[in-house]
Amino acid sequence: MTRSDLVALLGERFSQLTHRDTEFAVKTILDAMSDALARGHRIEIRGFGSFSINRRPPRMGRNPRSGEQVVIPEKLVPHFKPGKALREAVDARTAALEAEGQQTARDDPAT
Repeated sequence: MTRSDLVALLGERFSQLTHRDTEFAVKTILDAMSDALARGHRIEIRGFGSFSINRRPPRMGRNPRSGEQVVIPEKLVPHFKPGKALREAVDARTAALEAEGQQTARDDPAT
């Protein structure tokens, strides 16, 4: 799902909002989350998951073109950890799709 897909879905679900209002709401939420992570805060959305910052230590890498060793500096990267409800929902959906696929294969006389 892309950002524009999210805006369209919210616009359909909340018809009283204009497209511009829906776009503004999505932008505001994502900007607030980005700002919080940039300040080093942790974001927790119950039932969905949490966002935090992980530190990647400096390391030695290799330039693939020349083979020369290069120092890669320390980085702070965003990290998402899904919540239990999201993990279970994805797992249930995957299991249902797999079961549906197996059922279709058994019903198909060509296989």
